[in-house]
Amino acid sequence: MNKKTELIKNCEALATRVRKNLLKMAYSAGSNGAHMGSNLCIVEIVAALYGGVLNFKPAEPAWKGRDRFILSKGHGSITLFSVQEACGIITEEKLLTFSQNGGDLLCTSHIIPELGQEYSNGTLGFGLSYGVGLALASRKTNNPFHVYVLLGDGECNEGSVWEAAMSVPHFKLSNITAIIDLNRMQSDGNVSDVLNIQLENMWKGFGWEVIKTEDGHNVAQLLEALAQAPVEGKPRVIIAPTIKGKGISFMENNPEWHHGLVTKEIFEKAMMDLPA
Repeated sequence: MNKKTELIKNCEALATRVRKNLLKMAYSAGSNGAHMGSNLCIVEIVAALYGGVLNFKPAEPAWKGRDRFILSKGHGSITLFSVQEACGIITEEKLLTFSQNGGDLLCTSHIIPELGQEYSNGTLGFGLSYGVGLALASRKTNNPFHVYVLLGDGECNEGSVWEAAMSVPHFKLSNITAIIDLNRMQSDGNVSDVLNIQLENMWKGFGWEVIKTEDGHNVAQLLEALAQAPVEGKPRVIIAPTIKGKGISFMENNPEWHHGLVTKEIFEKAMMDLPA
């Protein structure tokens, strides 16, 4: 097995582990809820980043030279926590404190540097702005890290996203990559029905290099897109079409699972959908 094939297999295995973690966390959270649909659709994206792209030290999460990952769609936080457990940044014991009284892990990611979280997210639409600030700080401090920002397609309805998008080409920042989870659904319905914007044309119009994968669950395609050398002075956005609720048959493209609760029966049924 060559190194490329091994990397893909490792990231796929990481994605399977993360999905199992998601179900365990959602079940342990009980009535506190966990946004399963919005988490399951980004698993391969986050697995590709942590398994094959990001420069980080698991034993030293606040290492100054680390790449920064900003989860702008904060309701995907349990995917972030799950992959961090799989990578050795947090423990399984800590993982299962998700959404529990006195626990550190909440249903929207927040800043706990010693646990590897970069960004406090309670309101959607501001992650890219924060990422721009980090990318500028990288330049000004001669600390050459890269910034990755994961946004939802529904989140791109927010005007603050486009204010940030305009500023990046102005500052000629090539050390920032935006990734769009294109699952075509949001809390209020289909994205195209709520506000139908042409994402690819919008990003191109603001001066970004646009790469669109065929399948946002295909690890090989994601790694290939993320590995492409940046164009000097130009930011990149990767648009990755996904399926909300991916991997659990009865959750896929089912709007009920934007907020659905994972009971014991649901947990056992969902686990049967995943590889052993």
